[in-house]
Parts: sequence; C-alpha cells; structure tokens
Amino acid sequence: MSSPRIEKPDLPEYMTWEELERLPDEIAEQIELWDGRVVWVRRGPREHQKFTRRLVNEIERCSRVDMSTRPERRWEVESETNVFLGASGKSNFLTPDFLVHRCIPSYQDVRAADTVLVGEVLSPANTQTDIEAKTSRYAAAGIVWYWEVTLQRDVSAIAKIRAYGLETGVATLPEGVRPLHRSDYRLVGEWAHADEAGVKFGYPFPIEILWDSLAF
Repeated sequence: MSSPRIEKPDLPEYMTWEELERLPDEIAEQIELWDGRVVWVRRGPREHQKFTRRLVNEIERCSRVDMSTRPERRWEVESETNVFLGASGKSNFLTPDFLVHRCIPSYQDVRAADTVLVGEVLSPANTQTDIEAKTSRYAAAGIVWYWEVTLQRDVSAIAKIRAYGLETGVATLPEGVRPLHRSDYRLVGEWAHADEAGVKFGYPFPIEILWDSLAF
C-alpha cells in the first residue's frame, strides 16, 4: 500500500465486474469495486509483501494445527484475494492483504459470509482516512475479526499488530440521532516486540506467532 505500480489509465468512475475483467491484469489487480465505484488500491514497498507472506504462513500453520485436532473445522488462509461483500453479484468487493475463510468448493468466489478474518499490512504512506473507509466496509459486511499490522517507518520490521472484533450493538442515542454505521470494530488485542511471548489470540482458532517468525 504505497503508490500504484503503473500510471492510472483514464477509467469511468463506475464499472461492472465484467468491464473490470476486460482490463489488463496489471491494471485490474490494482482496483477494488465499492458498490461499482472504481477505487484504486495502494501497493506498498517490498517490506509490505514480505511481512504479508510471513503472516500468512504463520496463520496458516496455526490453522493446520487447529484442523488436526478438530477435523470438523476447515479453514483456508489466503493473501490478496477478493472478498465479495454481497450474497450475489461481483461489483462490490475488497482485497485484503490476508484473510481466513471457511473451506469452500474449488474456484468458488470468496464471500464475506464465508470470511472470518481479514487483515491489512499498513505502510507509512497509508492515511487514516483510507484505513477507516475500508474497515467500515469490512464491518458492514459482518466480518467478525479484523487485524491491522503496522510497519515501522525507518526499519524493516513490524511495529505493532492489533486485533479487532466486530461489535454490532448500538448505544442508546437521543431521539432522532442515528449512527452512520450500525456495526464497528473494537480493539481486543495488541502486540509489539516488547511482548516476549509473541502474538497470542484465540479466534477464529488459536493463533500463536513468535516475533522471530516474522523477522525480515
């Protein structure tokens, strides 16, 4: 998530999935559709790709341990895979840096209803506005767990990992006042290098990651 890898072509503000599929891959892979609106995603420096890969490997390792002891639970761990937010249609999707979803048939689209965890690896160039816009859509789609991985600015290392859980309750508000979003994420876990035990979290399955496993 930094600057798009190539110059943006002149595209319409709104597109369908079918129109997106007709674009060259190197352009289409930089675009998300938010209710049909074209949103360019930012690609980060090489550190972004490396730490994303390390996280996916470690989370997948934990998922395999869980499945070995509880074979009725089947998980798939992916990176940079489209998650379609509606029950049907393909013109409303996000592409998280990493995700966990329930096992689905081969070549079937990943839907938000199948997805239990999404995560973003944030480079220094990411703005708070960008982050909030995307996480609000994850929350509205009902994805229960959201992870945010922040990279250090001047060193090739992860600064912090935060885990958020979806809260759907709405506090009592004055008459006539309505919340913009009826669901939101709440911080439920936070880890930094000072935590010698590493990352430990119990959902959607037990996840235990040592910092050495995430080193550059």
